[in-house]
Amino acid sequence: MFKIDFKKKIHVFFTGIGGISMSALAEILLEQGFIVSGSDIKYSELTKKLEAQGIDIAYEQTSKNITEEIELLVYTAAVKEDHPELAKAKELGIPTMKRAELLGQIMANYKTAIGVSGTHGKTTTTSMLSQILMDGKLDPTVLVGGMLSSIHGNLRIGNSGCFVTEACEYTNSFLSFFPTIEIILNIAEDHMDFFKDIDDIRSSFRQYTRLLPENGILIINGDIEQLSYFTQGLNCKVITFGSNPDTCNYSAVHITYDELARGHYDLTKNGEILGHIELGVTGLHNIYNSLSAIAAAFELGLSLPAIQEALRRYTGTDRRFQKKGEFNSVTIIDDYAHHPDEIRTTIETAKNYPHNKIWCVFQPHTYTRTNAFLKEFASSLSLADHVVLADIYAAREKNTIGISSKDLLAELKKYNIESDYFPSFEEIEKFLQKSCQPGDLLITMGAGDIVLVGEHLLQQ
Repeated sequence: MFKIDFKKKIHVFFTGIGGISMSALAEILLEQGFIVSGSDIKYSELTKKLEAQGIDIAYEQTSKNITEEIELLVYTAAVKEDHPELAKAKELGIPTMKRAELLGQIMANYKTAIGVSGTHGKTTTTSMLSQILMDGKLDPTVLVGGMLSSIHGNLRIGNSGCFVTEACEYTNSFLSFFPTIEIILNIAEDHMDFFKDIDDIRSSFRQYTRLLPENGILIINGDIEQLSYFTQGLNCKVITFGSNPDTCNYSAVHITYDELARGHYDLTKNGEILGHIELGVTGLHNIYNSLSAIAAAFELGLSLPAIQEALRRYTGTDRRFQKKGEFNSVTIIDDYAHHPDEIRTTIETAKNYPHNKIWCVFQPHTYTRTNAFLKEFASSLSLADHVVLADIYAAREKNTIGISSKDLLAELKKYNIESDYFPSFEEIEKFLQKSCQPGDLLITMGAGDIVLVGEHLLQQ
């Protein structure tokens, strides 16, 4: 594998530079003095930002974009071997590198490199921890997979030896990283277009824990099944968080929720109550996310009062139970949930939020995921009062399975809840305008572009 000499400022080309992670990596290299250019299939706010910083971007991905002065091409796992830019780079003998490999090499330059992993909650926990570290004056560099208002985007470039990033298991990306602190939030079945089964996923996470150096720290959910599979034989420090204060180093007791479903609890460490925590975000899942962030913050020397204040101030990331506004006295929430566990968590959170009736407008994400979890999706969605289904968002896939949202609708009907399917956003919006009543709570849900439904309703 090509190894970057960060003292030698070469010309790096990004295929798919407009992606949320790729754009951040491009900015980091630009900040360090590298020559950066790239391509993408569409213009966006992220590419607009990059162009404003002087980065040349082509909006047609062809072999003509790859010239001999380019010294490294970076691409994502979604780029196939026959992609014209990747193929041209190899023809010219230009070194190539996957996005995860570049991120790993950047991480290796930091004394403290924190990788936040898990099937669910990575973006929120990375953002939450980043808020704590920024408020604690640790001046971290932050790379997050969502838009965080406190850093005005998805990237913050700090001037310290502290780096925080999401660590995604998909295509084993995080195995290219060099973390000194790892957070593992949870481990569940997902990305079944890549992994064979849950044992394959668990094996991947176990390999991830083996990347830690002897002076490293593993912060792991103590409720994970057969926890010793991940911790046994490690030479680094292991810290657990979870639901049981008797067995986990960090836990939450006396849990309550305020009128907006924000969690409050007493923090325990090794069974002793340290103080009271009031979160600015909703749901039980965020209580456990916060425990992992607190554990990391304590290991980095931050005080409890500083942590308490930062957690009060942190009010969430875009598309994570985000209030978008109201139309006809109906509250619109948008959420990125696209896995059955996440859907269940989001709807259970909504039950603690002011509402008469909970509407869930769900856009399934990818054909393979919909097919793999069809019954589980129906079970989780059935917690809502009324479900409206949009067409499946294909993302990187083609429908070779023959699955559709009508199949999910058929499963939902078995639960005898009100459910509908419409093939277009326009039809969904007209139905919601006619059907939602004042005091109802409407959640647009999914990892695709379903957020547009709520935004269109707010514009009318």
